[in-house]
Amino acid sequence: MIYNKLVYPVLFGLAILLPSCYSFRGISIDRNVSTYYVENFKNNAVNSLPAMEQLFTEGLKEKIRTDTRLIYNDETPDIEFKGTLVDFRISSEAPQPGELVAINRLTIVLAIEFINHLDEEKNWRNNFSHFFDFSSSTDFAAVQDEAVDAIQLQLMEDIFNKAFTDW
Repeated sequence: MIYNKLVYPVLFGLAILLPSCYSFRGISIDRNVSTYYVENFKNNAVNSLPAMEQLFTEGLKEKIRTDTRLIYNDETPDIEFKGTLVDFRISSEAPQPGELVAINRLTIVLAIEFINHLDEEKNWRNNFSHFFDFSSSTDFAAVQDEAVDAIQLQLMEDIFNKAFTDW
């Protein structure tokens, strides 16, 4: 009888307390941070596709907008992102006997600067890189959209995790 009277209040208390101290997403944003800004990326990569800097700028804005409570502010943001497209290259990978190449690889590298205007100790600069492999018998134009989209999604996830998780 005492067991039944204790179980429900304890379970109810845990149900209320646990969500307040743990996030399943792993996001850790200081309560004082409420706004963000993503400066238009620069493109320093040779032979990159047109408008790549716009794609990455908008991708990061969208990732932050949909996955956080932060509000976009281009005048006095609490945190700020600056990015540069550093490298965009297709290389040959996985050579086969007879000097044939089986796989081509598209690699994109972004240099990101994270500025926390409320806590300068949390500022960082980092390069983020990701690649997409495709058959050497396939023309790049045929896989271009799929490759860039896959790389962009992974890069945005990596940048987001570096900025907003304590992992």
